[in-house]
Amino acid sequence: MEFVTILIKSLIIGGLLGFSAGVGAARMFHAPNTQALGAFRTLGEMNACQGDAVSHFSFGLGFFFNAWASAVGAGAFTQDVTHRVVPNWAAAALLYKNKDVSQTIQDPKKMGIAGTIIGMIVVAFLNSTAAAIPEALQVTAVAVLVPAATILIDTVMPIIFWLAAIDAGRRTGFWGTLFGGFAQMIMGNAVPGVVLGILIGKGVDDQGWSRITRIILFAAILLFILSGFFRGFDLELLESFKLSVPDWLDNVHEIIKTE
Repeated sequence: MEFVTILIKSLIIGGLLGFSAGVGAARMFHAPNTQALGAFRTLGEMNACQGDAVSHFSFGLGFFFNAWASAVGAGAFTQDVTHRVVPNWAAAALLYKNKDVSQTIQDPKKMGIAGTIIGMIVVAFLNSTAAAIPEALQVTAVAVLVPAATILIDTVMPIIFWLAAIDAGRRTGFWGTLFGGFAQMIMGNAVPGVVLGILIGKGVDDQGWSRITRIILFAAILLFILSGFFRGFDLELLESFKLSVPDWLDNVHEIIKTE
């Protein structure tokens, strides 16, 4: 009886979650004319998949394993369920038969319906499996799923996005490779950098070096500079070249460092 209760509640919550995530992701493509409920990274990651159903599915799959491990081991969902798994799997379902993004992932109604179905399935699966697995087996499940998710996120996904950037053209491939390399060194994962590279490369291809593309490029460079600074990458870089760290730079890091 408890399992049935969990399943029914999961279907209701999953449907509401999936509907809002699907509609929000689709409405982001119409901003600023229409207000959207979503995240910038969701829009960027969906754009990076370039309307390919397999790319959307594989991207969501990588984060699904991570969410599954979290649900089984910790009894809680990660934000990847709403930001990455549901929107991308809903997009993959719609793009399977119709490759026109304007009629699929950019249509709030269709994304809402697809998101509702995907959300019900995903949430019901995560909750039901988490409730059904004995506590003694949860440790084993986490030990298997977490490494698998780590490999998918840290190794497989960067390669998929990098190949997508190269396939999009010489300019997009260049920026994707450049920013992907910086992101891998600074953040430990190339995906954010490759996504930014794709946005810049495709923006230049479509609009040239307009004011918007220059702003995006400047914002991306500023992002890497600040991210590298706050992560202490500048200190590590100097030390890797056997150079002494200037006292003023070390003092600045000491001032802003949090325990």
